[in-house]
Amino acid sequence: FLWTVPTEHVEMLATEMSRFSLFLTILLQIISKSIENEIDTGGWITPEESLLATPGSCNIDVRDASDLSQKEFLHRYAFEKPVVIHGATDNTVFRNQCRKDTMMKQHASKRIRLSSANTHSYDKSDVTLEYYVANVLKPQTLEKLGNETFYWFGDNNFTEWNDLISLYKPPPYFLPRMTGAYSFGLAGAGTGVPFHFHGPGFGEVVFGQKRWFLYRPDKTPHFHPNRTTLQWFYEDYPELHPLDLPLDCTIGPGDIIYFPDRWWHATLNIDTSVFISTFLS
Repeated sequence: FLWTVPTEHVEMLATEMSRFSLFLTILLQIISKSIENEIDTGGWITPEESLLATPGSCNIDVRDASDLSQKEFLHRYAFEKPVVIHGATDNTVFRNQCRKDTMMKQHASKRIRLSSANTHSYDKSDVTLEYYVANVLKPQTLEKLGNETFYWFGDNNFTEWNDLISLYKPPPYFLPRMTGAYSFGLAGAGTGVPFHFHGPGFGEVVFGQKRWFLYRPDKTPHFHPNRTTLQWFYEDYPELHPLDLPLDCTIGPGDIIYFPDRWWHATLNIDTSVFISTFLS
């Protein structure tokens, strides 16, 4: 016994199957694209509604380490101008140890020193990492001043934190007769250090995004030392004359920025960020 299916039903079924196949194809493409674009935060997640800072376009030289020799670095950048470098080192091992779950499992009880986020960072506070993450590591608000904002950047006890920081591979570039000192940190979205200057150095993002603003040593930026970088970004930055705009670049995981001696710079963490700097002296 054979069933006879009307021709119009077969055509209708074929059409529906074709539409379903097209739907599946588009869905798989969306899922694939989403996975490709997913940012690895290391577990340091910031609620989207708390993101007040935004990345910007980059007007600093961006170079790939495979195409930047030590000789060219010294000639073109070391004493002249900043540069952003991609692919300088493979810090996968260090980066994995900086994931939130790993950090809290291995280092929660260790003490860290917080600094106020004003230009001179006068005020300090010693807390455990566990306390910092639970009670202090929060997105910055526009109302909070620099001396009211504390976050972890530097002042590391290298004896206590050696098992983590010793895993870090520094940038492969150097300045003659100078050595590097590491400064490790973890900060909430919208935090950052207002304009200041010191010796040359490298800054690398481990997780998150950090926006850098820089001026040459002979061009002092206009800023209030107790206003946060976020307040400056909202209040002063939009009013700057085009000739007074800073060099500006947002770097992400694995990116390194180099700044020469005595260059003014301010930082703004776009989201919760883990970072490490190498200060040269």
